[in-house]
Amino acid sequence: MADQTQPWAERTVEMPPDAQHPATPPVPEGFRRGVAQVGVPRSGTGPEAPHEPTGTGWPAAEPEREQLPPGYHWRQLRIGRHWSVMGGLFAFVCWGIWAISARGDLTSPVVTFVLTLFVAVGLFALARLVGRVIWERQFGRIRRSARGAHLVTGLFLAGVGVAYLRQTEWVVDLWNWVASL
Repeated sequence: MADQTQPWAERTVEMPPDAQHPATPPVPEGFRRGVAQVGVPRSGTGPEAPHEPTGTGWPAAEPEREQLPPGYHWRQLRIGRHWSVMGGLFAFVCWGIWAISARGDLTSPVVTFVLTLFVAVGLFALARLVGRVIWERQFGRIRRSARGAHLVTGLFLAGVGVAYLRQTEWVVDLWNWVASL
């Protein structure tokens, strides 16, 4: 075993007698071997620059995204659904008034309403996509609900309902009569 007073470890390779040994580093003032200084603040060893991530680290070094509970995205889509439901009910009632006033075959009005609902679903998906691109990626914010997309869809369906009523003759006559009072 090596002598405890030597500052270097025991050598296993024979050194020639003329080889120089490494210089012993100077011992700081107040230093004692085997005794740690606790609670003493370190003097500034130099200026510390703040860490600036460059994005060139290993892939495992990147922070992992937080795991979301199961069904989180479905619950997120439900928040604000009252806007879509209210717009859909208004459009359905207005469509019913228009379809009954036509007094004919209901095949084309039903197909028209189903297509309107498909367009509303597509508009909802488009509003979610735009929200993801702008709100999450550009602004770096987290969307916690689908209120905006439901509001856009509800306003679209309310506008469709008004369009159905404007095509109903007796509703237009009633509106003109009330407006002339």
